[in-house]
Amino acid sequence: MRTDGDANWFQRAMQRWSTTPPAEWMNTRVPWHRVDRLVYRVTKGRATLTGPMSGRATVMLTTTGARTGEPRTCPMLGLPDGDRVVVIASNYGRPGNPAWYHNLRAHPSATLVIPPHAPRRVRAREAEGEERDRLWALAVCSYPPWEHYVDRAAGRRIPVMVLEPDDPAPR
Repeated sequence: MRTDGDANWFQRAMQRWSTTPPAEWMNTRVPWHRVDRLVYRVTKGRATLTGPMSGRATVMLTTTGARTGEPRTCPMLGLPDGDRVVVIASNYGRPGNPAWYHNLRAHPSATLVIPPHAPRRVRAREAEGEERDRLWALAVCSYPPWEHYVDRAAGRRIPVMVLEPDDPAPR
């Protein structure tokens, strides 16, 4: 996965652009997750649109629908943190949390794909306290637009979710 400092000039420009009013307008109207899923399918799991544009790794997270119980796959930016992956429920700074966040709260077990690797089972939990502060700082350093989303989120505290390897062995 890409880490801080890996973004090229185009990706840094796209990150800056994503904090502008025209980008905000577009991000609230274009279902980027659907575009990413389509590009992911067409390229047979080799690429997404937002990953190369943002300069960050795009992961595919399959959750269980909170109300439907159906599998839901959503592309999102993922941040490595040891053997864990951190995802930010920014929802482009909209007032509400994204659907995948509610799905993980209801059903913490999920499947994560970090292309081109095989799927792996993970268990999600929301980071709190000092851990959240550390991971939020890592996230903003890695993808600065998240800091701007806080201003647009209408007072919503943007959740930081930690995806840890799910150990199926009994404890």
